[in-house]
Amino acid sequence: MPECGVPIMAHDKILTFEEIVEVVRFGAANGITKVRITGGEPLVRRGIVQLVGQIATITEIKDIGMTTNGILLNQFAKDLAAAGLNRVNISLDTIDPDRFHEITRLGNIEDVFKGIDAAREAGLFPIKINCVVRKNSQEPDALGVKTFGEKNGLQVRFIKEMNLQTGQFSVVEGGDGGHCASCNRIRLTANGDLKPCLFTDLSYNVREMGVEKAYLAAIGNKPSCGSINQSNQFSNIGG
Repeated sequence: MPECGVPIMAHDKILTFEEIVEVVRFGAANGITKVRITGGEPLVRRGIVQLVGQIATITEIKDIGMTTNGILLNQFAKDLAAAGLNRVNISLDTIDPDRFHEITRLGNIEDVFKGIDAAREAGLFPIKINCVVRKNSQEPDALGVKTFGEKNGLQVRFIKEMNLQTGQFSVVEGGDGGHCASCNRIRLTANGDLKPCLFTDLSYNVREMGVEKAYLAAIGNKPSCGSINQSNQFSNIGG
């Protein structure tokens, strides 16, 4: 999140839960079996537990994951698991409290630790840690996160800092993200854009085009490899 904040999106521009479920339902009827709820921070959206529950009723969806900063996870983990959430990825770039506060500008790392414990107690599995690095996983903060993960039975994935405008991205260490040849993902943004790739300006809005046409356009125009995206920031399409 930029230090200056982000432009506020009008409430009527944001997809309702019913619209999100409609998009997921169409995708599920056409081969999609996994859904990941991300952001921004998904746990700040009112009714997020209900959204998970609605998606979980779609029989073709076999796996529901969530990427979160973990700060509110202690409050929601039990209810999310009961609603149908299977697993979580938690963003954590350091385990040093001062560095954490410096990076997040307002976060308390103890809240994240409580969230991890709550996720484990709720039966969410696996619990993965997403650690962003500047150059490689041998940086001091990254090594600290790695040791923390090993001690606590967490899967740690190292994600090199990316840049949409310059097309800077790489394969995730410890995961399969960033590998264009095997990518079969599409992204639904808060305002209804279906994006076939984060590193492209292409997007197809489900409200403007209708769900089916937007899906077919996104899948039919999925690039073989990411390039650059000059229309978005990670703060408005997620990471």
